Amino acid sequence: MIGRDEVLSMIDADRADLVRLSDDIWEFAEVGLQEYRSARAQEEYLRQRGFEIETGVAGMPTAFVASRGSGDPVIGFLGEFDALPGTSQKTTPNPDPLEEGKPGHSCGHNLLGVAALGAAVALAEALEQAGVRGEVRYYGCPAEETLVGKVFMVKDGLFDDVDAALTWHPAAVNAVRMDSTSAMNSVKVRFYGRSSHAAGAPEVGRSALDAVELMNVGANYLREHVIEEARIHYVITDGGGEPNVVPPEAEVWYYVRAPERDEVEEIYERLLRIAEGATLMTDTEMEVNFLSGCYNKLVNRPMAELVQENFEYIGAPRFAEEDHAFAKSMLEYLPEGQRKSTLRSMKNRYAVDMSDVVLHEDILPMTEPQGRRGGGSTDVADVSWVVPTIEFSAASSVLGAAGHSWQVTACSGNNIGHSGMMVAAKVMALTALDLVEDPGKLEEAKKALEESVRDNPYKSPIPDGVEPPLDQLPGH
Repeated sequence: MIGRDEVLSMIDADRADLVRLSDDIWEFAEVGLQEYRSARAQEEYLRQRGFEIETGVAGMPTAFVASRGSGDPVIGFLGEFDALPGTSQKTTPNPDPLEEGKPGHSCGHNLLGVAALGAAVALAEALEQAGVRGEVRYYGCPAEETLVGKVFMVKDGLFDDVDAALTWHPAAVNAVRMDSTSAMNSVKVRFYGRSSHAAGAPEVGRSALDAVELMNVGANYLREHVIEEARIHYVITDGGGEPNVVPPEAEVWYYVRAPERDEVEEIYERLLRIAEGATLMTDTEMEVNFLSGCYNKLVNRPMAELVQENFEYIGAPRFAEEDHAFAKSMLEYLPEGQRKSTLRSMKNRYAVDMSDVVLHEDILPMTEPQGRRGGGSTDVADVSWVVPTIEFSAASSVLGAAGHSWQVTACSGNNIGHSGMMVAAKVMALTALDLVEDPGKLEEAKKALEESVRDNPYKSPIPDGVEPPLDQLPGH
């Protein structure tokens, strides 16, 4: 048996190095598929700790797989490190960007990846010291925010021999995630028309922008005739040059989300027919550029129960007095009603009154899945369809702050985020240790996955021939 407390001590001993690495990635703040410095920093950290690195996997220069050890089982840890455009922020409780308009870690992926990396290092070291067989892998996964990295890594077979995968996500509460996420398609539609002088010869022109706007009108009417949980949202990425020139090209970028993969496909096909209708109305042509797609996440109950047990064994993050003061100062900058909405959601989901909580220092009970849910998506979902996978959250920001906000960027770069990161690393390491030492628990997790996909096996949402969108994402 490998001592659980010894594993925790290894992670504590690495705290200064892990915090430094997390802060470096926080400062790099690189958007999806441009995380060169972030990926290289993680690779070097792992290389120095005995891991072998395969870089540039699945056609993405910032994707990598690090491995240490050999034999079965193979335990994977999922890490991310991409930032979000326009959310730069200093580690202050008031809005104050480091660089106006620049990216920031407003989803805490600097913490996410480093915690998973820290857990992988501790587990690999513990197995080696105890002479226990098993391979530990850390997956450096780029571009989670645009649902790219893991989907293409799964399609490339990088998880085919993995026995279990673990990850977490920074959040405002400590909880095991028992609800699913939305499946999604990401697509750009570019229309081609004919340029002309908008005043002198408008009859000669064929406006690609008209086609974009008519497609958007059609999509907005479509919203009334899709399931309630579906989400359709878009941005115009190219609307032409100047008003006196009929735009010969224009482009719109869509996300289509729904609780199940087949529902996404149905709505997506209807959206493409709307786009075709826009070409007929405007005498233009169109080109469809499928960027990525993902599944809804499967929750593996046996692994969730292990995480809950280990979370309660370790305990929730504990925050310093200055952390609480920082968090309370931040509350005055939350939009009116935002915190109230968050507290209502927490009470409905967990039956817990958190009205006095600013930084969460308890562990919420593991709830039953609450059925179909609309909302966000993650490429962790695609891993969960091919490998028993668990994702949980650890408190790393202020309760009531919105995801993808400057408040999260600030917390991700200070002790609030670091505290959640260290607890998450410990929870993942102990849960992975349980799976290695008790084959029965690993078998239960595998059977749960088999049951979930028995009548609906995974098929990659990425069409054959589609490559990672290396030059199609924000910041490129």
